[in-house]
Amino acid sequence: MSRIAYVNGRYVRHAEAAVHIEDRGYQFADGVYEVCEIWQGKIVDERRHLDRLERSLRELSIRMPMSRAALSQILRQVVRKNLVRDGIVYMQVTRGVARRDHVFPPADTPPALVITAKPVRPAAGEKAAEQGVAVITVPENRWDRVDIKTVGLLPNVLAKQKAREAGAKEAWFVDADGMVTEGGSTNAWIVTRDNCLVTRPAQSGILKGITRQVVLDMIERAGLTFDERPFSVEEARQAKEAFITAASTLVMPVVRVDDTTIGNGHPGETTMELRKMFHKVSELSSV
Repeated sequence: MSRIAYVNGRYVRHAEAAVHIEDRGYQFADGVYEVCEIWQGKIVDERRHLDRLERSLRELSIRMPMSRAALSQILRQVVRKNLVRDGIVYMQVTRGVARRDHVFPPADTPPALVITAKPVRPAAGEKAAEQGVAVITVPENRWDRVDIKTVGLLPNVLAKQKAREAGAKEAWFVDADGMVTEGGSTNAWIVTRDNCLVTRPAQSGILKGITRQVVLDMIERAGLTFDERPFSVEEARQAKEAFITAASTLVMPVVRVDDTTIGNGHPGETTMELRKMFHKVSELSSV
């Protein structure tokens, strides 16, 4: 069957879906997005994703395109129409369509909304987790407001491409002090030799990942030792374990950073236990 997308009030064939050439998301990256995992016919952590969407929109002074309840219903319709049982649903809101000008358009300009969904094979993620993935490090070159989930992702695109060319899954941005900030599309974690889980604080400099928050909940429930602080590339190389988190990867073990093998070169026990627990702790809502 053909994929279906929601574009500004209409459900259309994905292959024919289009936005106006003066959509501000296209011309200025003036918009935000969210991605929710679909797992066994359930939307994962929808409430938290919509909370973050609303925050991102507030930070950019963009109106919600509709009520939260209406948006939630459209999410479900898109998932159903695409028959997605395991996969992702993507939503993007921009400031809308207006004559090209850097300043905001008239206040009555309606925000633009696009929602798509696609299946993802769970077996592929499990296979990657069994082997672990590699990351490379790149200099931090993004704007200061990466806490807003905007569609302005060119530095991330370039970093992810560099990782692919190096045979790695992800690129970790490293600030001027040699500290890891986050990945191109993930949050970064390590487990120290004394079994302390470490990740950078989310007050500034990184996106406050939803999967990251679920992992924090798991850590609290399991009574694990945790330290929310920056860690250096060298500390990561010396770590017992490392992993990345995102809606698209869940908890994914990292077994190599640049040319350094992490731990024994295999996915760590703590990392794999967190991955196993993830859907038992995350919020699941029916499609």
